[in-house]
Amino acid sequence: MSMIRDLRAAVRPSRPSLRKGMHLDSGAYDTTRDSSMSSAVVDCAVYRDGARVECDRSLSPQEAMRQVRRDGGFVWIGLHEPTEAEFAGIASEFGLHPLAVEDAVQAHQRPKLERYDDSLFTVFKTVHYVEHDELTATSEVVETGEVMCFTGRDFFITVRHGGQGSLRALRHRLQDDPELLAKGPSAVLHAIADHVVDGYIAVADALQDDIDDVETDVFSPGRKGSPRGTDAGRIYQLKREILEFKRAVSPLLRPMQLLSERPMRLIDPDIQKYFRDVADHVARVHEQVIGFDELLNSILQANLAQASVAQNEDMRKITSWAAIIAVPTMVCGVYGMNFDHMPELKWKYGYPLVLGVTVMICLGIHRTLKRNGWL
Repeated sequence: MSMIRDLRAAVRPSRPSLRKGMHLDSGAYDTTRDSSMSSAVVDCAVYRDGARVECDRSLSPQEAMRQVRRDGGFVWIGLHEPTEAEFAGIASEFGLHPLAVEDAVQAHQRPKLERYDDSLFTVFKTVHYVEHDELTATSEVVETGEVMCFTGRDFFITVRHGGQGSLRALRHRLQDDPELLAKGPSAVLHAIADHVVDGYIAVADALQDDIDDVETDVFSPGRKGSPRGTDAGRIYQLKREILEFKRAVSPLLRPMQLLSERPMRLIDPDIQKYFRDVADHVARVHEQVIGFDELLNSILQANLAQASVAQNEDMRKITSWAAIIAVPTMVCGVYGMNFDHMPELKWKYGYPLVLGVTVMICLGIHRTLKRNGWL
């Protein structure tokens, strides 16, 4: 067990903060390819006894596999958005199932784990937090990509889709831990799963900041101590981004449980127990995402309720002033009629009396409405 006691430290770097004002290392987007390889192959290497075998940089996947079959070890091939033609030769050489190959080429798959005769096919959704100075109704908050993994007895193939989610740094960290790499392809699968889920945790922390900002805007006092509210479009946009995040996290629960609980020929028993930690982290992030969704529902309802209350207050004020104005309107309307015989029409003090009574009635209505909170 001492051989893998520091497994998590070996494959998990210190997680960078994704809060506003912080930036990711540009290496996270490195998709540089070796020009001597196929246009889709990012890296191809043979590992034996936990170390990368020194070989020609132009080593093809087929040549690497022949070395492995002859001398032992396993081959790790990394591809980025291969076409069907580019992947056909590799799929044939390693005996990959046609359905899994089709999924890997077309992408846009749900996270899943599928078992075939001599391989495991695993799909992960990578998630990246998009930095923004201010959340708007059109802000992109979450950007997703995909990593498909083929795990065999003596090979490991990764197929990436999207501009983020590079595994170059992860490969280098694993190469620095030969005891871990000696466990074979299952150690690489765990490292990738742990790396992807670490990204989920970081994105969840950053989304919490955005939700806190929106919540503050909705419930912070505005004029005269009343909540100032916020644009409902911002809340709805954030809710849509949370939904995209949820689509990456929720389907991964079952695959991680299977990898951690069910014995599999291609998963080393010493590595399998560490999938439990990954499964726990996925469950934790899933609970956070569910909480985010429910909280945003509450915030959206509160914002709509505030807008309704504000409209009701405006309507009460309009109605109050209309009631006050109705008094002089009625009096002027009565005395504006062209009848010859009207009370007090010829009286000397009739005009000031009517004006005085009208003003007193208006002031009385105003005082009553103000006392009742309508004005």
